[in-house]
Amino acid sequence: MTQLGAFRSAFVPHDLEQPLAGAGGGPLAGLTAAVKDMFDVAGERVGGGSPAWLAAQEPARTHSAAVAALLEAGATIVGKTVCDEFFYSVIGANAHYGTPLNPRAPDRIPGGSSSGSASACSAGACDVALGSDTAGSVRVPAALCGVYGIRATHGRIDLRGAMRMAPTFDSGGWFAASAGLLRRVGPVLLREWAGEAGDVARVALLEDAFAHAEADVAALCRGFLRGASGALPELRAQRLAGDAIDDWREAMRITQAHEVWESFGAFLSAGDPELGPGVAERMRIAATIGEAEVERSRAVLAEATRRVEEATAERTVLALPTTPAIAPLLGAPAAELEAFRVDTMRLVCLASISGLPQVTVPIGSVAGAPVGLSFIGWRDGDEALLALAQRISPFVGCRLA
Repeated sequence: MTQLGAFRSAFVPHDLEQPLAGAGGGPLAGLTAAVKDMFDVAGERVGGGSPAWLAAQEPARTHSAAVAALLEAGATIVGKTVCDEFFYSVIGANAHYGTPLNPRAPDRIPGGSSSGSASACSAGACDVALGSDTAGSVRVPAALCGVYGIRATHGRIDLRGAMRMAPTFDSGGWFAASAGLLRRVGPVLLREWAGEAGDVARVALLEDAFAHAEADVAALCRGFLRGASGALPELRAQRLAGDAIDDWREAMRITQAHEVWESFGAFLSAGDPELGPGVAERMRIAATIGEAEVERSRAVLAEATRRVEEATAERTVLALPTTPAIAPLLGAPAAELEAFRVDTMRLVCLASISGLPQVTVPIGSVAGAPVGLSFIGWRDGDEALLALAQRISPFVGCRLA
């Protein structure tokens, strides 16, 4: 693939004809941004990874709130990026538009669903990229493509003018190739930016989360934490979910699927468009989930939220591998991809269920493929996470004992 082809793989075929220039001044003046194809851009149709959905839409009359904020801050929007169909995967492949390149591991998947945004950022096609995160859709591709990414506290990014998937879990997020750029976007996209308020007091290493990661990934994450300990507050080991993690993951799966069908079921039933592999199967399952099953799952989610919030009390952040393994190879069997998805859900569900913020840092690689280390913060502790990521960024790429 040529360099131009690699850049283009991140962007949708119905891309902007010309970049949208940002305001002449502002905190992001001179920077470029790419936008996941779920956010309204005035005069453009939004696709959500689905040609059928795209064809049924009218051009947006106004920019989504997040796009407007980027433009007002001075960023130039250079394009709209590919995402998984209806955002219903963490793999990053799209049966209709193709799989965006993983620039740091070209023979491996980029992760999704904000795959194009992560790819564009990793390839240098933009300075920052806008995504969304329901069940890891920023965190996973950021980790697999070797860039910084943050899922904001639920509700802190204005999602007006963005397609919804599963509102209980939907949150905004963004990518950047450096911790400084990641932090620079914070005051632009986060509501009620609090600056330096509330620094991290301690870091809890989630032993039960590390136990679900492959040995080489876990070892790299532990080694980074040891090597960067001088830039970190008190570090302690902790267990959080234990044997309940699969109950939490399953409760989220059920609730998410129910809400996904509420968002897209009527459209899919009326038009019966052809869906890509994986997404088609999950949509069929989503259509069968009843209210009683969802009610039971929401009770599990409430208890999980209580425990995660308790663990992040008093300015504590939780450290864990972002994904349990490096990115699977392109063309991996469906069963292998499904196993990766399920294993990944055990780790990403903690922040999704609780609505807490999570930042992922590209700490190094295993077998030539990027590995991300994550920190989950307290509710509205996004500023502290961004500051923490910047504080430890000098250790990224170092050989740490």
